[in-house]
Amino acid sequence: MLKSAAFGALAALMISAQTVAADVSAEPQEHGANQQEFVHGAPQLPSLEWTLAAGGRIYDNWWEALDRPAPEAINPAYPVSAEQKGTGTWRCKECHGWDYLGAEGIYRQGSHFTGIKGVMGMRGRPAESLMATLRDGNHPYTPEMITDEEMLRVATFISEGLTDMRAFIDYETRTVIPGAGDFTRGRAIFQTTCAACHGFDGRAMDWGEGDAHNFVGTEATELPDEVYNKISNAHPGAAMINMRAFSVQDRVSLLTYIATLPVDIDK
Repeated sequence: MLKSAAFGALAALMISAQTVAADVSAEPQEHGANQQEFVHGAPQLPSLEWTLAAGGRIYDNWWEALDRPAPEAINPAYPVSAEQKGTGTWRCKECHGWDYLGAEGIYRQGSHFTGIKGVMGMRGRPAESLMATLRDGNHPYTPEMITDEEMLRVATFISEGLTDMRAFIDYETRTVIPGAGDFTRGRAIFQTTCAACHGFDGRAMDWGEGDAHNFVGTEATELPDEVYNKISNAHPGAAMINMRAFSVQDRVSLLTYIATLPVDIDK
């Protein structure tokens, strides 16, 4: 009886998984209450890898990462000549870029240009020595927004967690450099981890609207620098695994593979 019940449950799970994979327009799901600790909490004995990923998520979007109210007014330190408005101006990546190079990187032109330098030059400095900079007038984050403990995660991320993406992204075309990663290795990682949510072809989750589909393959093709961040640190506020325990080369290989996945329904 137990074996029969277990088989029935497994069959139902497989059917459910197939249904989700087939529904390529499924909306991304909010995390449940049982995932709150994983998404927004911290382990009692944090590993360096966890700390780097947590700092990376705060760098990406601190209010989503920390489950705090989003600021409404524009960041007072955001340049008045720049184009972005409102809440988004409080994100570290908005000034310093997904590639950490700021005005010298991918954000050297376009709607995200601010003229502000990146944080790559801080890489390798002791995290504690970066705290004064992260709390100065150019970074008006109060302890109610980001506590000192949480800000130290950002400092650790900047000190030890940055990757120079110029080694695997073509900055003229903003695409993954062919052969930068190992396609076979990336496929193995994707099919045994990422596919649990994204599906084997990457189309089980769709962030697009209407007929404009936006799959993980679309993102990797158009915004590889952002996707590399999500691979390394996970998406803030989502019950998504990160690949910090994998090597940089493994993460580049994963990005290389994802960039070959379908970008539309019919492909």
